[in-house]
Amino acid sequence: MSQRLLAVHAHPDDESSKGAATYAHYRSIGTEVLVVSCTGGERGDIQNESLEPKAMANRDMAGLRRIEMAAAQAAIGFEHRWLGYQDSGLPEKDEAVPANSFALIPLEVSAEPLVKIIREFRPQVLVTYDETGGYPHPDHIRTHEISLFAYEAAADTSLYPDAGAPWQVSKVYYDRIFNAPRIEAMYQFLLANAPETPQLAQMDEIRGWMKDRPDLTTTQVPVGEFLDARDQALRAHASQVAPDSAFFFWPNDLQRQAWPWEDFQLAKSLVDSPMPEADLFAGILAEEVSR
Repeated sequence: MSQRLLAVHAHPDDESSKGAATYAHYRSIGTEVLVVSCTGGERGDIQNESLEPKAMANRDMAGLRRIEMAAAQAAIGFEHRWLGYQDSGLPEKDEAVPANSFALIPLEVSAEPLVKIIREFRPQVLVTYDETGGYPHPDHIRTHEISLFAYEAAADTSLYPDAGAPWQVSKVYYDRIFNAPRIEAMYQFLLANAPETPQLAQMDEIRGWMKDRPDLTTTQVPVGEFLDARDQALRAHASQVAPDSAFFFWPNDLQRQAWPWEDFQLAKSLVDSPMPEADLFAGILAEEVSR
């Protein structure tokens, strides 16, 4: 059997903004990659005023986001599963999370289908978010919780006996793709090579509010040749990603020279691997891959 990577995300489009180039890299070397979307993104707002199928977005956001997800999947080549829960939305301060949405489903209930997926797919590596969710969206925080719960439960012979034979994931990673050293490296590259560019001032502003964030990266996956595929996947999610989105703020040629990696933090591991890593599968022996 090949290497197998499972990425668990909150909404369709998260997989494209948080790891698509990494998934494309691993697909290029034969790794099986499965992306799970915990929700359908039904409560997402239109983020692109020039969206062509705006009438459909207003009428059937869930349906549109399925179409967008299929296009992003085709751009990268990963497998995809819907976990099937309702988007919780992003409530305003003191506003309640809508009833029956993903963030409110008891964890032991919502985790069962993810446990089943883990036991069927049998990944050696699982990628998800940290306890903050990357930002305080209830679905992102719940995605962290369900991922860690399912990681433990999938290996426990006493839990979910109808969900398949137990499977132990070897390594769990958190997404650290948007980080202060990356921003600093691109700022310094622009300063040295294109000091007159208007992007420099915007980059400096981002540096300012990110400079005190700790650098938790343990693993840098080389993705320079897959940035265009990532952008194609991002653009597929047209309801959420406008053509002038900040995702496209830096030309890919700049990124290839200044920071040609996507970054991750090793959160749990049952194997030994030297740090820093350049491979999410570092330390996983051939015998483990063939299990």
